[in-house]
Amino acid sequence: MKCIILAGGSGERLWPISRELYPKSLLNIFGGQTLVQNAYSLAQSITGDKNIITITNIRQYSDTNLQLKKMYDAPIIISEPMSKNTAPAIASAISFVEGKRDEIIIILPVDFSVDDKDKFIEAIEEAKQAARKGYIVALGVKPAYKEKGLGYIQIDTKKEKITTVKQFIEKPDDDKVEELLKRGDSFWNCGIYVAKMSVLSDAYRKYMPQINKKFSREMFDENNKIEYEYYKDIPEISIDYAIIEKTNKLAFVELKCEWKDYGSWHAIHNNIETDKQNNFIKGNVIAEKTQDSFVYSSKELVATSGIKNTIVIETEDAVLVCDKSRAADINKIVKELKKQKDETTTERKTVFRPWGFYTCLNGGDGWLTKIITVSPGHKLSLQSHNHRSEHWVVLEGTATVILNDNTYTLNKRQSIDIPVQAKHSLQNLSKEQLKILEVQKGDYIGEDDIIRYEDMYGRIK
Repeated sequence: MKCIILAGGSGERLWPISRELYPKSLLNIFGGQTLVQNAYSLAQSITGDKNIITITNIRQYSDTNLQLKKMYDAPIIISEPMSKNTAPAIASAISFVEGKRDEIIIILPVDFSVDDKDKFIEAIEEAKQAARKGYIVALGVKPAYKEKGLGYIQIDTKKEKITTVKQFIEKPDDDKVEELLKRGDSFWNCGIYVAKMSVLSDAYRKYMPQINKKFSREMFDENNKIEYEYYKDIPEISIDYAIIEKTNKLAFVELKCEWKDYGSWHAIHNNIETDKQNNFIKGNVIAEKTQDSFVYSSKELVATSGIKNTIVIETEDAVLVCDKSRAADINKIVKELKKQKDETTTERKTVFRPWGFYTCLNGGDGWLTKIITVSPGHKLSLQSHNHRSEHWVVLEGTATVILNDNTYTLNKRQSIDIPVQAKHSLQNLSKEQLKILEVQKGDYIGEDDIIRYEDMYGRIK
């Protein structure tokens, strides 16, 4: 049995917290674990680590690898050269597995959690029984509230103790949601699918030949990365539209435990602890006569008065305000921003790294300023830059700096210059947080101008 974890999305509906380079899969939504770690933990409960394959985007590979290494020392991760939605991702993972045709494949998204692992395992076991009879099995839960941002499964009859599916409805409009809820025979689609390798392969061959004919084990390099040429011309489509809505071999198993969706701000608000006014308030917020709202501030003061059913998200470079009922449409805003090539879709000003984080303060043509914060006992990679020099000033703590063949210890208000192409590293050997001001200057200051020579986090390939 193999388990495929889909961790390659950009999480557009969780903008502006989620960005392309640090999407929802890497976020800690519900405490304790990030979403990809939570999905991996569930996968561990149903199969062994060597049977778990996580697929992500190449730009998220390093962070995903670092997070999963906390779960297992050698996680199997394959990376796409670009995001093409879930149908190509699943097809590529199947090509990578090359298992026996009767082997069971379990597909897990990352944007959910369950409150009872035993019930989750029971549902998977029931789904496996139906899968062995040639069905693609979808797991679903009873709707807890009105939600148009999810897919719905309308069940039909039982054949040989297997519940078949009458209809699969992907993200219905308000009127259709009302109709489905009144009928009582419809469930939220959890996005969890179970099927035999042969059934999935045959479905791709029948319904998605333009993907199937291009994919094979040869598409992966020695680091499990998919070559660009295999992805550049394939359609961008979800597994739901590509196969699930077309197949006549779809079965259903109910997941009989609390299932929490983290795919939109509306869903998160419905699945997180709130106050007496049903508000979730976090950060520098003053909320006066505010009800049924989600208000988050990363830094600046956010003040609300007389609002209801509203989502307010403040980050260093963007503010989102929308009615909760429109939360599923936030991806439309992101798509428009991408057309405008707006940088707020890619990365936040505060960027988290395994050694700590940095915050971009200001920049211009050929220059950029940052505050770099290094956690106690952590170290940046030994690296060099071909296009920029750097100047470091210690603001807090004690810095250990490696510059070519020399090591320097710098205290508060001391500084050092890092020339272009010089090998350098920054380390915090103390028990206190290290904070430095970095000024970059050069003809190119992109984050990809980094050549790594040594790295304690395994980011050298």
